[in-house]
Amino acid sequence: MRSIRKFLDRIEPRFSKGGRWERLFPLYEMVDTVFYVPGTTTAVAPHIRDAVDIKRSMSTVIIALLPALIFGIYNTGYQIDPDAGFLQNMLTGGVAVLPLILVSYIVGGLWELLFAVVRRHEISEGFLVTGLLLPMTLPPDIPLWMVAAGISFGVVIGKEVTGGTGYNVFNPALVARAFIFFAYPGEMTGDPVWSLADDLTAATPLAVAASVQSENAVSLVSEAGYSLKQMFLGLIPGSVGGTSKLAVLVGAIILIATRIANWRIIAGSIAGLVAASLLANMLAPASENTMLSLPPIYHIVMGGFAFGIVFMATDPVSAAQTDRGRWIYGMLIGVLCVMIRVLNQAFVEGVMLSILLGNAFAPMIDYFVLRQNIARRKRAYENQ
Repeated sequence: MRSIRKFLDRIEPRFSKGGRWERLFPLYEMVDTVFYVPGTTTAVAPHIRDAVDIKRSMSTVIIALLPALIFGIYNTGYQIDPDAGFLQNMLTGGVAVLPLILVSYIVGGLWELLFAVVRRHEISEGFLVTGLLLPMTLPPDIPLWMVAAGISFGVVIGKEVTGGTGYNVFNPALVARAFIFFAYPGEMTGDPVWSLADDLTAATPLAVAASVQSENAVSLVSEAGYSLKQMFLGLIPGSVGGTSKLAVLVGAIILIATRIANWRIIAGSIAGLVAASLLANMLAPASENTMLSLPPIYHIVMGGFAFGIVFMATDPVSAAQTDRGRWIYGMLIGVLCVMIRVLNQAFVEGVMLSILLGNAFAPMIDYFVLRQNIARRKRAYENQ
């Protein structure tokens, strides 16, 4: 580590003010802060003394994502050849998944660097999460150029045009996925959305449940060979990081224990989904819509709901900021997810659109919560 420090100190004057590469200082600062804590301190108030800075927060999120990522790589190889061994499945899955991550980081990183140089500000560590989240929400066989187009749209339109990190209204990774979803629907929807081998085409459990009308959704899923245990463990077709609810649960425990993610959003989302799906179950006998009969536990373990509420709905920038607002925000996401799945089966996943709609309503939710708190405190003061 000393040799790295000496090398960085030696080239720093070239990037500092008046140096030959002054405009590229954000690039130098990014590399420096990857290895070391910044040596600068604030000169004026206010001061916040806390060991958990943005870099540590984002590093914790990356660690929480690793179980889902590692399992996603294995599952990709497993879906291609279930009879292959663990190491072979990891190798096969790595060949399919790692290029998605590399393209996302390289293309998105270039956009981050460009805006940092033009605006003369530092490169945010938040991109480390955005660049990993996007490929984990995609099918592993998606063309690389679509990943490049999606991350470009997510970084530029979803974040930078609104002012950069901390000013984005919507989660950038979800904006990127929404762009790919609506621009190239053939690669993201339909029955054969998961096809890495010539003889492998498989529908996801959600697609199976919505495929036939006037049938029981649970029976359809079971007949297709998907059990609750299988969907919880994640050995099924789906996005890279969203199939294993066990791996997502491990990530959720890490984020909640370190207080990086707020548990109220996750709990509120589950409560909203359960309430909405129970209401749908009551209406199921009066309709031929198979999705109405899907029990709450199936909604939770099918699709990317768990992954979305743990790693995307809890984004501290685009989510609600008040405790009561987080409950409302989470419940709104859960209800909307079921409504989209049940009422519009063209978007059978539902969680992406529900979180984006939740992002749009988050500022208004916080506004009314704060106004209510102010009114309540005002009444208490007047009654003293």
